[in-house]
Amino acid sequence: MKYVPVETIERFMKDVFVKLGVPEDDAKTCAEVLITSDLRGIESHGIGRLKMYYDRILQGIQKPKTCIDVIQYKKATAVWDGNHGMGHVIGVKAMQTAIDKAAEYGMGSVAVRNSTHYGIAGYYALMAVKNNMIGLTFTNARPSCPPLNGFTPLLGTNPICFGAPSDEPYPFLYDAATSISQRGKIEQLEREEKSTPPSWAINRQGEGVTDSSQLLVDLVEKKAALVPLGGIEEETGGHKGYGLSTMVEILCAALQEGSFLYQLKGKEHEKPAPYRLGHFFMALDISSYIEPARCREITGSIMRTLKNAEKLPGRNKICIAGEKEYYREQEVRRQGVPVNANLEKKILDMCRHLDIPGDFLT
Repeated sequence: MKYVPVETIERFMKDVFVKLGVPEDDAKTCAEVLITSDLRGIESHGIGRLKMYYDRILQGIQKPKTCIDVIQYKKATAVWDGNHGMGHVIGVKAMQTAIDKAAEYGMGSVAVRNSTHYGIAGYYALMAVKNNMIGLTFTNARPSCPPLNGFTPLLGTNPICFGAPSDEPYPFLYDAATSISQRGKIEQLEREEKSTPPSWAINRQGEGVTDSSQLLVDLVEKKAALVPLGGIEEETGGHKGYGLSTMVEILCAALQEGSFLYQLKGKEHEKPAPYRLGHFFMALDISSYIEPARCREITGSIMRTLKNAEKLPGRNKICIAGEKEYYREQEVRRQGVPVNANLEKKILDMCRHLDIPGDFLT
């Protein structure tokens, strides 16, 4: 394992995007979203995901230049078409628009269709938090999860993200897929040459699949499916993950007249095609409800009460959503971004193809 300075990795990612035809400012935005993921310890969505965007741009199914069409624009709402541009750029602009609307009307929301993978949802909720607002964002994704009692992968990992400022050093930030895990973490396990936990994915017989490399192939070929939160049984709450995922699908398709379920498979006539993802962004201006300092105090009190609850035997700490990521960022800034041998190979392949020096890895 090598550890590369944060600024070096971020600069490299920006250079890759620029070489691929992404305008300078947009490339900076994309790299910032990705490095935020690495900083927060979400290695499945940072430098480890760069090759995915690289491949999709070269395949012609994702456009390096982002041209947004405004389909509808009202006081507190808007509907956009991203025209298969860079999801990070679309996401930042959409959330900023929601924030601007919330500052004027108390709340603001933007629904987006025909977008692409936008990185970690938490980045956009944090944009609202930094503006003394509560931020929510959702996105659908390529089909990989079945409905409860079914096998056909129709729903995506469909994350839910909610962020709220607090009087603690970190905000409350919940950012999680509605499946037990998501494809990016399996890709990370493959890079690390590790097995996938048997509860994460199933085959047609409902059995757990643990071979990470084969699982990534089987997910594409619809021979395996990711398991929703709660598992494959109603008794363990599988209906809850399934229901939440469907809720996200509605927010990310029905409001913007976008694509949904199997329409997001990224193929047409067995050839690569745009994924046509949908997003939903919302910002709530806290000052329209209560004095922001008081809201932060109450949120912090909730967090502290939970952290100080009685612990189970052998458990020494109760954490709050966003806490581990806050401390992980401090560690990564000191230590650098971890790059293992398999990830290094992918980075060097991109360097050779785009004529970018790879000596920062030596």
